Amino acid sequence: MRAITANRLTDGHVVYRRADGIWKPSLIEAERFADDRAAEPALDAALRDILTVVGPYLIELDGERPGGRKHVREAIRLKGPTTGTSLLYAQER
Repeated sequence: MRAITANRLTDGHVVYRRADGIWKPSLIEAERFADDRAAEPALDAALRDILTVVGPYLIELDGERPGGRKHVREAIRLKGPTTGTSLLYAQER
């Protein structure tokens, strides 16, 4: 399965495209596609939605979570940087 994701233009948050073309932060609401070919019309529409999102693309899904080869990237996009708090303590040294 596949879904379309992008970053919301106003604040950069990760969003997913629903079947009605609305972008939401919940992956559960995302429209599902059997393969890339089935997603082409929706992805074309998403790429034209330049006033709402930036960088739309297809992701693979593993149930209700990002999957496939890029799943690590998608996890980082959802949860934020992987640097932890180490940079916060660097200022104190």
